[in-house]
Amino acid sequence: MAARMKGQVCVVTGASRGIGRGIALQLCQAGATVYITGRHLDTLQTTAREAQSLGGRCVPVVCDSSQESEVRRLFEQVDQEQQGRLDVLVNNAYAGVQALLNTQSKKFWETPASIWDDINNVGLRGHYLCSVYGARLMVPAGRGLIVVISSVGGLQYMFNVAYGVGKAACDRLAADCAQELRRHGVSYVSLWPGLVQTELLKDHMAKEEASQDPLFKQFSSVFPSAETTEMSGKCVVALATDPNILSLSGKVLPSCDLARRYGLRDVDGRPVQDYLSLSSVLSNSSSLGWLASYLPGFLRVPKWAMTLYSSKF
Repeated sequence: MAARMKGQVCVVTGASRGIGRGIALQLCQAGATVYITGRHLDTLQTTAREAQSLGGRCVPVVCDSSQESEVRRLFEQVDQEQQGRLDVLVNNAYAGVQALLNTQSKKFWETPASIWDDINNVGLRGHYLCSVYGARLMVPAGRGLIVVISSVGGLQYMFNVAYGVGKAACDRLAADCAQELRRHGVSYVSLWPGLVQTELLKDHMAKEEASQDPLFKQFSSVFPSAETTEMSGKCVVALATDPNILSLSGKVLPSCDLARRYGLRDVDGRPVQDYLSLSSVLSNSSSLGWLASYLPGFLRVPKWAMTLYSSKF
């Protein structure tokens, strides 16, 4: 695997920890040069050292994705140091996790209106900014892949209003950017990880008082089988090395679907939980959950059914 992406240049935003860190580790292991961003140099350097021990090269860059001037400087640095080359951009930076944890069970009118910016300034506007500056390097080269990290929260209610609206917008960002990029040979996709064992979520689930909160009750039974942060990285490497990636451009790509498509397992050898199976979907339904145990795991929710479910008309 070490040489699959040798010579390729990547940018992963929000890579100090969590999914971004996992993606950076896998890209470096595949031999790529990876620029990672975050707001704190010390944590970035820790990730960079770990990533470089796996292969490739990892360059930490302090960058706040909510600040256009800092985003512009990031891509100027990549442009200058890599002679204009950029093969993969992963829009992952997200500053809203703590806000989500702090406002559980509260309705949108009961929370400060500023939660919109907490969740969607970095996690949506920042993705657009990076897409603009990233595409300016990719389009002249006639190649490249942009990935935005989204979630099933873009399809159905999850956590709160601002979260769902932001994730639905990320999916639309991928679809509409892909429309304009296709003729230039650049792909743009939306990646949906499943439930992921991030550091923040692990810490939260481990707290004694967490057992009383709704998030714990919702996730406690499935958290041990949740994806590692590097599973998303395995998906990105597979996409970046797929010669037919343009055929997927503009699409929403669940990690469980990519695991099936590319024959992937998580880094610890576990199969990826198929959260689009009928049994998984029904287990989250208060009225039909009892049916889940009777259904075989290979039965899946058809894509047309999800399309109808999310239809506005």
